[in-house]
Amino acid sequence: MPTTSSLPLLELRKVSKRFVKKPDAAARLAGLLGAKVADQTVHAVDLVDLEVRRGEVVGLVGESGCGKSTLGRVAAGLHGLTEGERWWQGENTAALKDRLGSAAWRRRMLAIQMIFQDPYASLNPRLRVQQIIGEAPVAHGMIDASNQQALVAELMQKVGLDPQFMRRFPHQFSGGQRARIGIARALAVEPALLICDEAVAALDVSVQAQVINLFMKLRDELDLTYLFISHDLGVVRHISDRVVVMYLGRVVESSSAEDVFEEPLHPYTQGLLEEAPRLEVRRKTYVAIQGEIPSPMNPPRGCHFHPRCPQALPRCAEEVPALRNVTAGRWVACHRVQADESWHAVAPRMAATERAR
Repeated sequence: MPTTSSLPLLELRKVSKRFVKKPDAAARLAGLLGAKVADQTVHAVDLVDLEVRRGEVVGLVGESGCGKSTLGRVAAGLHGLTEGERWWQGENTAALKDRLGSAAWRRRMLAIQMIFQDPYASLNPRLRVQQIIGEAPVAHGMIDASNQQALVAELMQKVGLDPQFMRRFPHQFSGGQRARIGIARALAVEPALLICDEAVAALDVSVQAQVINLFMKLRDELDLTYLFISHDLGVVRHISDRVVVMYLGRVVESSSAEDVFEEPLHPYTQGLLEEAPRLEVRRKTYVAIQGEIPSPMNPPRGCHFHPRCPQALPRCAEEVPALRNVTAGRWVACHRVQADESWHAVAPRMAATERAR
């Protein structure tokens, strides 16, 4: 079993990421003619706190457009921070870069690797598999070029691929095989944390199961930690130790997978689980979350979810709810959920209700 630790392996503190689009030529021309023109800012991630401890699997869920993929790229270092801090093994990565220098810092940050959603678009179609998997450890001085073929063969066997195919190109593999190539490429630099961004979403269901089982096998063998980003609640429930729920750039709930799926506290989490398909004999009335997710270029004031929330209070439209620890290991950003026993009256006892039915 993987080693767990109370010290966060990765920690994001009040992290924000905004993308600014400057006016194009037509907009600038309209501005010269008197039209009101301004930069367009996308608030992709807004003051997010996130911890990932060694040895655990953290599921990050939410609707499309909620910012979970952007948060994953920020965590991996692929996107810079607009605000906030990123900590790795108890050290601020910005201070760590100043202390170690750019080259040593990049080598240290190889411990965080990302596996992308599209297993074909993320692979260079002009490179053979041997180069795709073995290029990084050679480039970073982890192995000699003469040892590349042996390393690639070992990694391909580890992820369930025949090493005889290392001279092939990505288009000569199936989708599931390309996903395994992406995993082998990430493993080549001996990471401690894998950030999986919808890593099985593009695969058939049967192949999804095989790849998920591979992730769990590698977790045990290599003592890996995962941040698993997905919209598939069934997959997240199956593999996650802890679940973090995002809505429009903010974390609204964070708790153990069992607590989130058996007794969700935030109204948005409750709505997500109500919409999830289930294998049940009894008839069930489908109730969707009302309205559409607002634009991240113009998010609502106060709680971002309040325009769609059936339990919204007047203060929800004005005051941003803090992510509070309501009980051991349970964090919720909702004005209705108080940091005392009153939250029990608000939370739907889903497990008890299901048993009563």
